[in-house]
Amino acid sequence: MALTNTTITSWKLQEIVAHSSNVSSLVLGKSSGRLLATGGEDCRVNIWAVSKPNCIMSLTGHTSPVECIQFNSSEERVVAGSQSGSLRLWDLEAAKILRTLMGHKASICSLDFHPMGEYLASGSVDSNIKLWDVRRKGCVFRYKGHTQAVRCLAFSPDGKWLASASDDSTVKLWDLIAGKMITEFTSHTSAVSVVQFHPNEYLLASGSADRTVKLWDLEKFNMIGSSEGETGVVRSVLFNPDGSCLYSGSENTLRVYGWEPDRCFDVVHVGWGKVSDLAISNNQMIAVSYSQNNVSWYVVDLNRVKKSGSVIQGLIQDKPIPAPTSALGTTLRRNYERPTTSCTGQEMKQSSEADRRSPEGERRSPSSEDEKEDKESSAEITNPEDYKEIFQPRSVISRTPPKRTEPFPAPLEHSFSESVLEKPGPAVKIVTPVIDRAGQLKGPIISSTPVQRVEPTVIAAAPRPVAVVTTSVSSPSRPVVTTTKPKPSTGIILSTRNEPIGLNAGDFLSHARNAKAGVMGDEEALAQIRKGHDTMCVMLTSRYKNLDTVRSVWASGDVKTSLDSAVSMNDLSIVVDILNIINLKPSLWKLDLCTSILPQIEELLQSKYESYVQTGCMSLKLILKRFWPLISDTLTAPPSVGVDITREERHQKCKACYKQLKNLSNVVKNRAEQVGRHGSTFKELQLLMAPLDY
Repeated sequence: MALTNTTITSWKLQEIVAHSSNVSSLVLGKSSGRLLATGGEDCRVNIWAVSKPNCIMSLTGHTSPVECIQFNSSEERVVAGSQSGSLRLWDLEAAKILRTLMGHKASICSLDFHPMGEYLASGSVDSNIKLWDVRRKGCVFRYKGHTQAVRCLAFSPDGKWLASASDDSTVKLWDLIAGKMITEFTSHTSAVSVVQFHPNEYLLASGSADRTVKLWDLEKFNMIGSSEGETGVVRSVLFNPDGSCLYSGSENTLRVYGWEPDRCFDVVHVGWGKVSDLAISNNQMIAVSYSQNNVSWYVVDLNRVKKSGSVIQGLIQDKPIPAPTSALGTTLRRNYERPTTSCTGQEMKQSSEADRRSPEGERRSPSSEDEKEDKESSAEITNPEDYKEIFQPRSVISRTPPKRTEPFPAPLEHSFSESVLEKPGPAVKIVTPVIDRAGQLKGPIISSTPVQRVEPTVIAAAPRPVAVVTTSVSSPSRPVVTTTKPKPSTGIILSTRNEPIGLNAGDFLSHARNAKAGVMGDEEALAQIRKGHDTMCVMLTSRYKNLDTVRSVWASGDVKTSLDSAVSMNDLSIVVDILNIINLKPSLWKLDLCTSILPQIEELLQSKYESYVQTGCMSLKLILKRFWPLISDTLTAPPSVGVDITREERHQKCKACYKQLKNLSNVVKNRAEQVGRHGSTFKELQLLMAPLDY
């Protein structure tokens, strides 16, 4: 056996079962890159150390699924927003609840801590943004301007601005001192999922469901760069700590971008699925993703990733393109002036006083209800050793330099000339396949520290209730026994799965007649493998012909006719394919399309396939956003004098759309009672459809 050792660029570090029900949100600590918080439909917030198998701490108190989480800059505090619109702030060092904040009328879907002060911002499905003073336990200002859910918030490094990204395809910039919007960026054509400030310069990056990453100059308030090469929704963006490049995370892919001029330095194929957050530590990219109740960590070695150079015809040149500089050799773009104090200073205090008198201000004193909720919240330390190692040393004076974290060791990539079979035993090494930077299968990895898939000490993952012993914060010596019950499956087939639907592994095992021999014959094995193959080929061939028919009609420029032809085929998969294209270009939507597609959306929303439901929800949002004002105005307008055929046709179409939307509102109302991300999406649609009842 001959093998060659080389270091790989990216690898899966660990996989855990994070909650007893589906994971609904998670966030990495950006300062260390070693701390993770997860929120679940079990209404808990769990704190983890990256690469550690067990949960450090479990935070309770929420009564609805946790939709978003955020650490502060020192990673000593964590705030979580729930589906009911409440916020809870915990002190991780003291292991206690600090504040319970109430104010949003719908699910909270974005949070961020102010970099220097005791403030935090929250964005909600109700399209409002609120600024909170956690010391005084109240909302000091509310920012209105978005028309749909606010998906991401980010404070500028100097703490003076706040950027918000929304499902309404816009990015807005707010002045915290003046309490008003500075500018609005509208170049995205679909929901904006993430925004990130440059660490030094007046630059802002945004990523969207339109599969682009855009860069904005915050001095001239214009777009200076846009990427077009993303393979899916851009779910996370992160500037390199020195500001030299921008990383973007989309489905299974990490890209490295430069700007002025636009260029992509490198593309790394990572099998992380729908990545949720990124952090950098020891020149390694730490990434996390989740599916159902599992959370996975991935590592990308940035030493092996190209972060400079120019791209010409897809090839990266070694000579970097210099940034625009002045005669003095400094960048032309302004840098942030960071205040030296630990808060935002007198200007923010004056703003808060003005907000207190403003009708927008929603400050309120602590109520007995809030105090009761604080008492009901708790922090259960489930792993005392890791808790003391991570949180307790920070409050102790140390006379020696702090211990530095080491980078995660990369597993070795092996090329085999013959197969290797590892025997089971106490020192088993795991053999796993390796995918190279081009996404090709290269061979197995043998790792002495295999990928772990473990269950935390605070979670019951079994189908029956399990008693779990934890340590009480108020009385560490007294164990607390809690019982958790897993929630029944919703029957939704997720868009990301670890195994194909309908494949029975037992079909590939030997039958009873071969039980003694333990070996399946070649013919029998081939027969089992071919089982269902012909049927699948017929189905895929039929689908290809249908898509080709729709494409030929589409090429004529008649979107309505092509959509009607797709509907007439009675194949929802074809309709979904067409809608996924139209959803990326809202300008293609016409009132005629609505009358054809609304009945199909009703079927999609009730489908068992998650991808179908997501497509239906996106299409319904676009219809409500673009056409509800027209439908409402047309139906409520007084009758015209004389004969107006065009107006009469429009009135009939609006009437048909209204009737279909009313039918859909009942479906949305029923589905909004679900918990988790599906329920949250339908609750958002329910808010958008509220005007139908008036």
